[in-house]
Amino acid sequence: MNLWAIEDQTHLQMAAFIGRELAKESAPKEPEMQHTSVLYQEALGLLAVKPGGLYVDATLGGAGHTRGILERGGRVIAFDQDPQAIARAREMGLSGLTLVQANFANVQNELVKLGIIQVDGILADLGVSSFHFDDPKRGFSYHYQGPLDMRMGDSGTTASEVVNTLPVERLAEVILRFGDEPKAYRIARFIDQARKAKPIETTTELAEIVRRAVGYRTAGHPARKTFQALRIFVNDELGALSKLLEAAEKVVHPGGRLVVISFHSLEDRVVKQFLKDSDTFEALTKRPLVPGAGEIAANPRARSAKLRAAVRKEGA
Repeated sequence: MNLWAIEDQTHLQMAAFIGRELAKESAPKEPEMQHTSVLYQEALGLLAVKPGGLYVDATLGGAGHTRGILERGGRVIAFDQDPQAIARAREMGLSGLTLVQANFANVQNELVKLGIIQVDGILADLGVSSFHFDDPKRGFSYHYQGPLDMRMGDSGTTASEVVNTLPVERLAEVILRFGDEPKAYRIARFIDQARKAKPIETTTELAEIVRRAVGYRTAGHPARKTFQALRIFVNDELGALSKLLEAAEKVVHPGGRLVVISFHSLEDRVVKQFLKDSDTFEALTKRPLVPGAGEIAANPRARSAKLRAAVRKEGA
């Protein structure tokens, strides 16, 4: 092969390589799924992990807080109703970890099944896992087209069933109460008109219906509050939180800690009122801790987080 032929072949190989790389860049990309624990150091600091202590991570998710507790010498019983979260954690092979696939509302019953009466602390990060938001198949996000599901676990009523079957007045109440959406009744009427033509089955269908009802806002997506409301309703998030807090009064040792990270005012209000009324716990945070500017810049989903912590009183 002469020199000109070699040079031509080299140019062809280079052109093919560049073509492949450009094709990669232009191809549609699946959303990248990763989870960053919010207020990580603050939460673990207030949990005051003791070597050999036993702690409940009520919201396993990506196992960030669970690993932090284990690294500090604690043992963890981690709850999550999502079988995928349980499977991911099991693959990590973490020593000192017991996994429970259940809603944290059932924490006391599940601990009894394990022969455990009390623990040294409970940590609950109430934010929806990024694994949920970033997986179109779970139906949590208006950014990706997927089935209108929104269930944290693998059973129960889906968001599609809610928007297609709930009476208009009840649907408006859900959107108003759990989303604090001032145009809830208008949105419910638009949903009713759409579902009469055909069932609403995907996230993008619902997002477009809400956009038509609400118009564009200066801040945030017009469907944000409606999606939040449906998610809270589908998963009974506030009811589950109340049951967890009630159980904490029984299952946390005197001197043990309760740490809760909330992501919207409804959750924070429940936690705040519980600590105010409780004769069992003494608040460690007079005001909720919030992420700093650096954490918010690195993880924008942290911007609405609020952390409250308490210690169980001795003798209580």
